[in-house]
Amino acid sequence: CWEVRKHNSSEWCSFIQSTPDCQMDGGFLDYLHGVFCVFPPRLLPLAVTLYALWLLYLFIILGVTAEKFFCPNLSAISTNLKLSHNVAAFSLTSPLHGVTFLAFGNGAPDVFSAVVAFSDPRTAGLAIGAIFGAGVFVTTVVAGGIALVKPFTAASRPFLRDVIFYMLAVFLTFMVLYFGRIRLGEALGYLGLYIFYVFTVVLCTWIHRRQQGDGPAPPGPWEPEMPTDAEEPESSGMNSSDYGEEYRPLLPSQETSLRILTTALSPLDYRKWRRKPWYWRLFKASRVPVELVLLLTVPVVDPDKDDLNWKRPLNCLHILTSPLLCILTLKSGAYGLYQIQGVFPVWALVTLVGSLLAIIIFITTSNEEPPKYHCVFAFLGFLASAMWINAAAMELVNILRTLGIIFQLSNTVLGLTLLAWGNSIGDTFSDLTMARQGYPRMAFSACFGGIIFNILVGVGLGCLLQMSSSQPLVQLEPDSLLVWVLAGALGLSLVFSFVSVPAQCFQLGKAYGICLIAYYLVFLCVALLTEFRVIHLS
Repeated sequence: CWEVRKHNSSEWCSFIQSTPDCQMDGGFLDYLHGVFCVFPPRLLPLAVTLYALWLLYLFIILGVTAEKFFCPNLSAISTNLKLSHNVAAFSLTSPLHGVTFLAFGNGAPDVFSAVVAFSDPRTAGLAIGAIFGAGVFVTTVVAGGIALVKPFTAASRPFLRDVIFYMLAVFLTFMVLYFGRIRLGEALGYLGLYIFYVFTVVLCTWIHRRQQGDGPAPPGPWEPEMPTDAEEPESSGMNSSDYGEEYRPLLPSQETSLRILTTALSPLDYRKWRRKPWYWRLFKASRVPVELVLLLTVPVVDPDKDDLNWKRPLNCLHILTSPLLCILTLKSGAYGLYQIQGVFPVWALVTLVGSLLAIIIFITTSNEEPPKYHCVFAFLGFLASAMWINAAAMELVNILRTLGIIFQLSNTVLGLTLLAWGNSIGDTFSDLTMARQGYPRMAFSACFGGIIFNILVGVGLGCLLQMSSSQPLVQLEPDSLLVWVLAGALGLSLVFSFVSVPAQCFQLGKAYGICLIAYYLVFLCVALLTEFRVIHLS
């Protein structure tokens, strides 16, 4: 399909329609057909501009869904499963919760993007580029930025543990790329290595607590300091100030179902809106349509609220909208539009059953008190938000592939730049904000701990889902020298930190931060020069 730009502009559309490699297998929009058939050739810059804006908005959709809906429901599920109480915990959270549910919540956009990219051999380079590119970016730019913002003493043993596991994951991926394929055992090896990592984290925490005594121990010299309840930074989940709950009257009053519904569906807090600067308002206004649609389709259970965020009219509506969302986004709506016996569509059956259940729940519950089975809504919200993230990731991968064909760029360079930057921007802001608020050790630990989940589960699960009984392997042949540059740069950055951090007695300051950021800039220059064939093998 890359050959399209080598033809005369009058032949672009016919080439796209007649070339099998140009057909989009998934997604709701055919971006290649749109840019080469719908837009005339002279309006190609306009089409590219619109695609770039849509790409930015897809990153906003991914971020909002993960932050306000996916993560809170994961937290509610872990609370209902008693994970925070059955496992030895730090002052705020358990290590098992942190390396499983929290890691899954923070890494959801990266993992879903990788799974979608691995589903098509033509876009597998996007997944490799994004996973490795995000790894280089987070371990250099973000980690270096933390050291620049707030010099600190790193947590020694967790740092060494995370870097060693991450280097093992990178080495495993390097070997897979060298052989050009990943078999069933190797895919399971990725997931097994992550399970072993989780076991190691829990075991180290248990040993540390035994050394400190049975009670919750204060942070030791090898673990990141955690904020207390009074000092805790602003939560990334659905906090009450976002939707007006901050100004709820102290004495509860009987509200009508209609008022509860309209209040719950309002994504704006008008008092907060008036206090914020213009740029915050502009960004919030761009998020309002996404948040409104998500509020309509994804329930959120909040264990920290007295009513668990129970909104009877809206939750009853979710009984209808969430299953509809799931079947209409699965396989780009193919299952939802399927007709039973060639007569009755699946979406109509789901609508009928969902409406009946919604009416029953509305009649048998009250506005004031959540039902005993309210925790089920957390699982429903988790599934619905996961489908939203998967659908957005599918569109993201398709539009990046289209931009690669337009500009004659490889999937790898698009993955290590646009996709890696887009998926890492949330982690960047949250980690730097955490460092400025006085928790640089926790932010630094997140740089190395979080991306272990992304590479091991992203590659392992992404490839495992593409295997079948007839073909228990996935081809991962590197499409250019750039893949090796990327793998080598990530490995070298980890070795640099593994050697230099202990050499500085874990005292990290501005010099370390400057070195990491300079390293990333050099890597980016080398990667781009390799992509444009300035650097090449003879």
